[in-house]
Amino acid sequence: MILLKSFSLLDNFQMDKRYLALIAAFLATSIYGINHTVAKEVMPIYIGSSGFIMLRLLGATSIFWLISLFTPKEKVESKDFLKIIFASILGMCTNMLAFFRGLELSTPINSGVIITLSPVLVLILSYFFLRERVTLKKIIGILIGFSGAVFLILNSSKTGINAPNIPLGNSFFLLNASAYAGYLIVIKPLTKRYNIFTLMKWLFLVGLILSTPITYNQFIEVNWSNLPWFAIWRMMYVVIGTTFLTYLFNVYALKTLSPTTVGSFIYLQPIITIIFALIIGSDTLDTTKTLSCILIFIGVYLVSLKNKNG
Repeated sequence: MILLKSFSLLDNFQMDKRYLALIAAFLATSIYGINHTVAKEVMPIYIGSSGFIMLRLLGATSIFWLISLFTPKEKVESKDFLKIIFASILGMCTNMLAFFRGLELSTPINSGVIITLSPVLVLILSYFFLRERVTLKKIIGILIGFSGAVFLILNSSKTGINAPNIPLGNSFFLLNASAYAGYLIVIKPLTKRYNIFTLMKWLFLVGLILSTPITYNQFIEVNWSNLPWFAIWRMMYVVIGTTFLTYLFNVYALKTLSPTTVGSFIYLQPIITIIFALIIGSDTLDTTKTLSCILIFIGVYLVSLKNKNG
């Protein structure tokens, strides 16, 4: 398996593991940034949001279990299965369902902007669950960043091209950002105990089982035999790129970096999303989105500043 060997070779290079983890985090956020627009192009015309989730989970689960056949066998401790189930509910079920439902109702640029609240939410959760110190500067950043997202939600037009309910869609994006933040906090300790592929195969299998009652009906409604190539390659990108590779790279990064550091790479997503969406003409940039971006970036910048005392 080329991908498996690549990860092993990287660890043997005379390179700093933190540097490799940063590269992995950057690749994950870049792939996901483009996904905001790619996935939007096929929903709901060719596949509904719930059906797309089942496709993602089914595809990624199959890939991870196939690769795990060539990795060292590990037994997951019973006490960790509850954490895996909780992490799967957050990262594979709620996160995906909220994101794709939001894309059905809102726009790619809005999703790219609101998702940048995840690092701020990670900081809040880290304070309560990991006892991370939060300074006044970071609190101000949290408030400014959150105000940017709220401003975008409240001032969005009610409808748009292939965006029937933008305010509701933006609310789903906010739920998506919250679930992803929680997922990073829960999954971090598990990355220290298990091989990446052992962890991911169970996370995705649990997510597939739990979400099937919600996603199955839309999945079987898809006219698979008559899908145009236009839709097929986008679905392949979402399954292989946005799901398999993005989750793989994120967990690889989490083995070395803190959840706050990994989450901070989401700051790049609005830039990637906006540039890609504007290039292919699937979205437009207006004053509301620009001002929201500025507020959120000011907020996350303040949150990401290091304390003088370390």
